[in-house]
Amino acid sequence: MDKNWKKNIVLFLTSQTISLFGSTLVQYAIGWYITLKTQSGVMMTISIICGFLPTFFLSPFAGVWADRYNRKMLIILSDSMIAIATLILAILFFMGYNSLWLLFVASAIRALGAGVQTPAIGALIPQLVPEDKLTKVNGTNSSIQSLVMLASPMLSGALLTVATIETIFFIDVITAAIAVITLLLFLNVPVHAKALEKQTTSYLSDMHEGFNYIKNHEYVKKFFLFCGIFFLFAAPVAFLTPLQVTRSFGHDVWRLTAVEMTFSVGMMVGGIVMASWGGFKNKVHTMVLSNLIIGAGTFALGAISVFWIYLIFIGLVGLAMPIFNTPATVLLQEKVEEEFLGRVFGVLGMISSIMMPLGMLVFGPISDFIKIEWLLIGSGLVLFVMSFFMLGSKVMIEAGKPISNCEN
Repeated sequence: MDKNWKKNIVLFLTSQTISLFGSTLVQYAIGWYITLKTQSGVMMTISIICGFLPTFFLSPFAGVWADRYNRKMLIILSDSMIAIATLILAILFFMGYNSLWLLFVASAIRALGAGVQTPAIGALIPQLVPEDKLTKVNGTNSSIQSLVMLASPMLSGALLTVATIETIFFIDVITAAIAVITLLLFLNVPVHAKALEKQTTSYLSDMHEGFNYIKNHEYVKKFFLFCGIFFLFAAPVAFLTPLQVTRSFGHDVWRLTAVEMTFSVGMMVGGIVMASWGGFKNKVHTMVLSNLIIGAGTFALGAISVFWIYLIFIGLVGLAMPIFNTPATVLLQEKVEEEFLGRVFGVLGMISSIMMPLGMLVFGPISDFIKIEWLLIGSGLVLFVMSFFMLGSKVMIEAGKPISNCEN
């Protein structure tokens, strides 16, 4: 491990934070622009599909690329592709071409870029950070991302009131350029072993090898099963709570803003907790605690009729997210051989990008006939009970033990 690893990880996380900030500004601006221009649920659904489906289809290929090629260059290329697409969009809008389909295309290209970046970043971090510092670094990264998610909607909304949407597009181009230059000029990362070898197998055989690895890796297979169930039943709390707030508490914009901010603050605090505490010795026990809080919190959101108490539980659910994500990410980084890391994170990207939209396809239409409160109570119960299945899984508990007590 490079003795300058602290400097390297600070440079890397700084570049990614700058890039994420610009990207998040644009995502909010696009969403609000479509909402204000059309006030159409169908148009918003098309926008969400454009933001999810490309990631799903590209993730398995992107996982293979992250294992075959220089991960730093993959991140640079995907950031550059997003920046170029956004620049073209900004120029077209500036010239008066502001059709909605351009925003859908831009969202799809941005989703493709995210599909390439996510497995590459997940696989690159263990190259930069000593194994015993992974929890602290991932927890810190989670807090930084939550801070960006807290600031971006407020700043995006403020910018839209005083400037045009193409101005925000140009901001994203600038932040992406800063991130790319930082990675290119200042971050030195040795290329991982597999990327240095001459590739003797095809993409499809590498992909097949990755799927076989997951199928034969008991912990990864079981963890992905739990992830699929979690993302499916987390859809109501992730997507339907804004609709619930407008139906049950009122149409005031400040209420929706309060929900968004409280959730982001909760996530930021959760990231700080994980960076300083690190979780239980057995990482799966930390994940179970988080899942219990998310399940109970989701149940409470369906049962509470007082708005300020509702906000407390939104904040608790937000706080619990990094307490699950951080040990889950670290366990994958610890348990999976480096040559398979990209493909494993690629499949995780597939699961996360398809299960929540699938959940919305189920719960979205049902919410017009059944009160959202009942959907939250039901899904909260499922998530709560799932925690005990995790706790009862010998494979999961064994994998969660400290490395000194078990095989890597």
